[in-house]
Amino acid sequence: MKTAISIPNSIFEAAEQVAKELGMSRSELYTTAIAAFVGAYRSEDVTEKLNQVYTKEASTLDPVLRKLQAAALDGENW
Repeated sequence: MKTAISIPNSIFEAAEQVAKELGMSRSELYTTAIAAFVGAYRSEDVTEKLNQVYTKEASTLDPVLRKLQAAALDGENW
């Protein structure tokens, strides 16, 4: 999809230089940058939701499950 955006000259020039250094087109650079931003934004959203859950729920491991996990590791070489 084609789109038009306005960005400050200094950011445009820096992006042009990075694209040239990386041997990629401007479109590839912007696509990669936006994909990274969206991924980071969604990760923050997941973290925020988990934080909300664990303010209401205990985040400790059930003692029985902890013992079972420890017993399963007894014979393992680390």
